[in-house]
Amino acid sequence: MTDEHADPPTHTGAVRRHAAPASGTSWRSAPGLAARGGLVGMAESVPGISGGTVALITGLYDQLLAAASQVVHAGRELVQGVAQGHGLRPAGRALRAVDWRFLAPVLGGMVVVLLASLNTIAPLLEENPVPVRSVFFGMIAVSVLVPLSMMPRRFRPLDAVLLLGAAVVGFFFVGLPPSQVVDPSLWYVAGSAAVAINALVLPGVSGSTLLVILGLYIPVQQAVENRDLAFLGAFVVGAAVGLASFVKLLHWLLEHRRQGTMAVLAGLMIGSLRALWPWQDADGGLLAPDDASAVVGPLLLALAGAAVVGALFWWESTRDGDE
Repeated sequence: MTDEHADPPTHTGAVRRHAAPASGTSWRSAPGLAARGGLVGMAESVPGISGGTVALITGLYDQLLAAASQVVHAGRELVQGVAQGHGLRPAGRALRAVDWRFLAPVLGGMVVVLLASLNTIAPLLEENPVPVRSVFFGMIAVSVLVPLSMMPRRFRPLDAVLLLGAAVVGFFFVGLPPSQVVDPSLWYVAGSAAVAINALVLPGVSGSTLLVILGLYIPVQQAVENRDLAFLGAFVVGAAVGLASFVKLLHWLLEHRRQGTMAVLAGLMIGSLRALWPWQDADGGLLAPDDASAVVGPLLLALAGAAVVGALFWWESTRDGDE
């Protein structure tokens, strides 16, 4: 049975380049995949930057979501096989169906760069907030073109409503004041991780921003530095549960409601630009620049960031046209 309301198939280059391949990935692609996964990990270390957005920009999004859905399916087969006495064979078959030659290098690059960025990129943002935010603002602003280009049909009035609504929600959400949690319980750590991990697959939502709002950004950094295994274990378990609960839903939406889903993702990305406004106070409140001359430098940096992403977007589009 087919879904009567499912979006029609499309063969446009912008969508095709983000779709999961029918065959497995070659190990020869591993270095490039690890580098792109590293960019996603770097994004997750900086409040205001979404790893899902970078996954969209780098062309990993659909394939990464499909692989994550396969892993979730394998986990369910494992639990059901043990609980119902069916053995481990169903789970083994499901695990063999996962495109590990794609997923392993992406996750490896993501984890390595994420851990390194926690002690490099984040401090750089704290020391030079205006120029760093300016660059990222330009990059994310142009990146809104990516989900819009992945729509299988022409932009509709309903899409405009969904985009505007998601933008308002995203703008309000990233403007929530940060929390301060001292000595959080392991239950709170697991629950917060279950929410924050979904930023990996949801463009426009920053996992680091979620941790700041929940008051866990500094505790997570301290747990990594101090090798607090109990804290990190609770975080990993919560993240696994949260991702397993959400990734299947998002994968279904992309398969059957792609047009509207892409409009919502684009709206979330627009709303998330609030977190990257160059001039902010200590609590994330928006400020105006001191004078007109103070705008020139950040504006040039924003244009440079936009040019980098625009060039990448143009290059991949022309490459698809040649295939």
